[in-house]
Amino acid sequence: MSTITVKDGTEIFYKEWGAGQPIVFHHGWPLSGDDWDTQMMYFAERGYRVVAHDRRGHGRSSPASKGNDMDTYAADVAAVTAHLGLRNAVHIGHSTGGGEAIRYVAKYGSNGRVAKAVLIGAIPPRLTRSPANPNGVPPEAIDGIRAGTAANRADFYNGFATGPFYGFNRAGAKVLPAVSANWMRQAMVGDIKAQYDCITAFADTDFTADLQSIDQPVLILHGEDDQVCPIDTTGRLAVKLLKNGSIKTYPGYPHGMATIHGDVLNPDILAFIRS
Repeated sequence: MSTITVKDGTEIFYKEWGAGQPIVFHHGWPLSGDDWDTQMMYFAERGYRVVAHDRRGHGRSSPASKGNDMDTYAADVAAVTAHLGLRNAVHIGHSTGGGEAIRYVAKYGSNGRVAKAVLIGAIPPRLTRSPANPNGVPPEAIDGIRAGTAANRADFYNGFATGPFYGFNRAGAKVLPAVSANWMRQAMVGDIKAQYDCITAFADTDFTADLQSIDQPVLILHGEDDQVCPIDTTGRLAVKLLKNGSIKTYPGYPHGMATIHGDVLNPDILAFIRS
């Protein structure tokens, strides 16, 4: 396996192949870099060098009882990109990975390291309801995620994967059991403590200043039926904070649209990268 050991001793797993301009993928909670298989195959076949890591405590990276916060996640990505010597990279993040990508670009994306970024169903600027974010996700909903993860994550995750994540709970949805099973495969490999702590990171981190500081072009792609990161709380607010941002929305598409609608999203991302 390809891993690097970061400053606190945590081993971060990554996979990469291809040649050309790098594209770095940041996965959602509580998954792994395997969630980007559809995109990695597509872009590698079109002449790009594709890289995906497993966030600390997730997938094949080592369990992590500390450092489960956005600053450390971004620092881990910086260590991977430095190890691989990546320049002029495009960073693509989904959900929690969108927050990680934005924090990385804001803190480490200068001096030619980052060319562009793409956020897909991402958490910025802030997910949870607060006085400054009155339309955010209710805190009790986040507490429900914590309780479900801690009490019986297998059962809770199964309901998430077979329900709102891919919109399989919607009337008339085409249900894909193997996709849900692959979600479960990725999720259950991860460390429960790291996944539990990550809930605070994705729910409570404020990315307003990060978004405002970024000069590179950023494309936001968001499903209009995203039940996990509602578009009015996240994508439609985030684009207003960017200096050079644009947004494309998809009627009826769910949170996990990059997997089940990759045939639509991948060409849209490619056009943005080439523009």
